[in-house]
Amino acid sequence: MTGRRYYLTTIGAWRRHAGHCAETHFVALNGPGAQSRDGCVGPHLTEATNGCNGVPVEQTQAKACATDCEDTQDEVRLGEQDCATDDATPILALIDADEGAHLAMENDAEFEALPHPLARTVVSQRVSAALVQFGVAHGDDTFTVAEKLARVNPLLRHRVF
Repeated sequence: MTGRRYYLTTIGAWRRHAGHCAETHFVALNGPGAQSRDGCVGPHLTEATNGCNGVPVEQTQAKACATDCEDTQDEVRLGEQDCATDDATPILALIDADEGAHLAMENDAEFEALPHPLARTVVSQRVSAALVQFGVAHGDDTFTVAEKLARVNPLLRHRVF
């Protein structure tokens, strides 16, 4: 049986555990003025599935293109550098996994587990500071945080069933 938990982590840390997750949805925490590679400014919505062993769709498509085209060694190395820098991107993830996977993530220092949304516990200052771009204020409880994140990505809303 699987359960859902919210975690504050990084892409790299999530990739290490992705094989044990049934489903994952997350938002990238790039900061309110951060600019992504595609030129977008502000919070960036990202969704992940485990179909490619934890590799995002963009990288999978880029690697497919690289094998179809004749690329130089420098272009290939540049793609590898992009993958390495993406690992440090902080994310807030809603992870659906079994109890063993959740225990492994809770024991990993790079994962901060948020309390269950129905516990109505105030989130830590670290979490509220990381999620300020989504309207989360210091002193918001876990249910309020889940509802504010649902405005960005409806799949992050807490659901009972």
